[in-house]
Amino acid sequence: MTALGGLSALTGNALTGAAQTPAIAPKATMRDWSGQQPVQYPDPDVIALDNRFRRYMVGNTVIKRLYTGTLWSEGPAWNGVGRYLVWSDIPNNVQMRLTEENLHVSVFRNPSGYSNGNTFDFEGRQLSCEHGNRRVARYEPNGTVTVIADKFQGKRLNSPNDIVVHPDGSIWFTDPTYGIQGDYEGFKAPKELKEAVYRVDSKTGQMDMVYDGMDGPNGICFSPDYKKLYVADTGTGREIRVWDLDGKTVRNGKRFVQLAVPGSGAPAAADGIRCDVDGNVWAGALPGVQVIAPDGQPIGIIRLPENCANVCFGGAKRNRLYMAASQSLYVVYVLATGAHIT
Repeated sequence: MTALGGLSALTGNALTGAAQTPAIAPKATMRDWSGQQPVQYPDPDVIALDNRFRRYMVGNTVIKRLYTGTLWSEGPAWNGVGRYLVWSDIPNNVQMRLTEENLHVSVFRNPSGYSNGNTFDFEGRQLSCEHGNRRVARYEPNGTVTVIADKFQGKRLNSPNDIVVHPDGSIWFTDPTYGIQGDYEGFKAPKELKEAVYRVDSKTGQMDMVYDGMDGPNGICFSPDYKKLYVADTGTGREIRVWDLDGKTVRNGKRFVQLAVPGSGAPAAADGIRCDVDGNVWAGALPGVQVIAPDGQPIGIIRLPENCANVCFGGAKRNRLYMAASQSLYVVYVLATGAHIT
């Protein structure tokens, strides 16, 4: 066991594995996020709430801010072939790109249709939820755009928010009203459909409404084995729900977790969510990112100085957690591996 990389470097009793006992401050530590002033290992803002999280903590790494200057960062997605990260700055109506080789950041798509959530399908094509166009779009290699969904039963979608793909080729997305509530993240308009979760068969184009019991369906992800579906509700429910996945339908829906800010007890609604290969759910939620074990118990937090909207795993080993948070993009190495295409 090394002094910096092993559990002996982490807070708590290394011999007994006792959980951290001091009170947890609900805010990130005061630090120089420009990277000019080094942070002593282990990073004080990566905290175990439960001993199960310790196996995912790297003792000799720190959270880094890679970029700042957006208005509202959302929807990070990792392209493994191109070795780049794409994410949305919704109010500025652009998508940004970070290249892995030199950490260069540039505008990737302008305008972006006020895009929110992004992902890549199993053919490497980018899919985006566009608030402004009230649609889910796929950007083809030749530069054309394929509309995956913009209407249901003849009525316009509200503002597709987040998106995932299934190995059977289907595309699953959430459709709350955040993009039509005003002109900041899209265009103000009346809603025509109840907020819902949808599934689109990419081969036939058949679109099915999966669930409409939330008024704020937001982040969405599958369990590692694709047998469960998780959806974050940032509406009145303020919870993450989980269902058993049965083909193109879901059943046995229940609350997975309702989060609070550790150290304060204030509610912390989850936004974007992603699973690792062990079935833990990593959620953008105050005070940054919260990690929830498969049994619904919060086990760890990553504190950030800004509100984190969404996360994804990236890098060659899929062990870098990228965090889109308000005006900035952050990253930290973890000992977890992302479960799916993000």
